[in-house]
Amino acid sequence: MKTVAIYSTKGGVGKTTTAVNLAWEASHECRVLLWDLDPQGAATYLLNVKAKVKGGVDSLIRGKSHVDAVIRPTAYKNLDVLPADDTYRNLDLFLDSAKKSTQRIAKVLESVSNQYDVVILDCPPGASLVAENALHAADLAVVPLGPSPLSLRSLAQVNEIIAASDRPPKVFAFLSMVDRRKLVHRFTAEALPREHPEVIDLVVPATVVIERMGTERAPIGTYAPNTEAAQVFAQLWGHVRASSKVKLGARRG
Repeated sequence: MKTVAIYSTKGGVGKTTTAVNLAWEASHECRVLLWDLDPQGAATYLLNVKAKVKGGVDSLIRGKSHVDAVIRPTAYKNLDVLPADDTYRNLDLFLDSAKKSTQRIAKVLESVSNQYDVVILDCPPGASLVAENALHAADLAVVPLGPSPLSLRSLAQVNEIIAASDRPPKVFAFLSMVDRRKLVHRFTAEALPREHPEVIDLVVPATVVIERMGTERAPIGTYAPNTEAAQVFAQLWGHVRASSKVKLGARRG
C-alpha cells in the first residue's frame, strides 16, 4: 500500500479538489482510501459521505475504535472514504496526548494495508502535528501551488517541514487555479517548472468546471470528462502513480 499526502502550508490552493479527483482517477486502476483529515470535511462532503466518525477521531487515534468501523463506501467502485466530522477540530490535541504522537496516522493505516493499494490523505493547511503525522505516513507528498510569486515561499516552507520529518517522503508540486488570461499566472506557469525541478510541468486551470464540484458533489470526470480540468487530473494521477510506484490491479473490486 502506498500513501500520498496532498499538502500545503497555504489554504485555498486546491488541496481537496486534488485529493478527490486523484482518488477517483486512481480508483479506475486500484483500491483507494481517501482519508479526510481537514476539520472542514470538504472531501467528505464532495463525495457525498456522511460526516460521522463513530466514537470520534480521538477513539480512532487511540486504537479504541477500529478503522473498518468508520470507513464508508462512496458511489464509486474501489473508492472508500474515512470521513471527517466535528471531532477533527481537536485532532492536534488528541495527537499531542497520544504515545508516539507523530506516528498515530501511520499506525491507524497499518490495519488496512492489505485492503487498499493507495491511501490519499487530504491534509489541512499549515504546519501542525496533523501535518507531521501525514508526512510521516506518506510515501509521496503532492503540493498544489497558487500561481503567484508567493508560491515559491509556500514550496520552501513545505520542503523545510518535510526535511525535518523523521521519515521524509518524496515530494513534487504543481500549479493550481491558473488563469492564463492573467500575465502573472502565465509567467509563473512557464517559469516555475523550468527553474525548479520539483515543480512538474502540469497546470490545473481556473475554471467553472472545478467550481461545479460543490453543486455536483462528484469528481470532475463524472460530469465533465472531456474538459481540460478532467484531463489534467488524469495526467496528475499518472505522475503520482509513477512517483509512488503503485502496484496496480492487485485488488481491483
